[in-house]
Amino acid sequence: MEKKPFSLAWYIIGSAIIWGIVILLCALLLKSDYLKVQLILGSGAAIHLIVIWLPLAARFGKSKKKNE
Repeated sequence: MEKKPFSLAWYIIGSAIIWGIVILLCALLLKSDYLKVQLILGSGAAIHLIVIWLPLAARFGKSKKKNE
């Protein structure tokens, strides 16, 4: 079975999409309600940690164990 090379590109693209959506939603809601903007920013940070950083950390952990 052929191994695919590890690429950070998909993680970078995913991160950019998440924060692009967060910034656009904040810009639309900033006119009306600060609490909604705060909720969107917190949700964006949580989603970013779960979707991007947890799988990335797991992948780095696996590759580190293989190299040892």
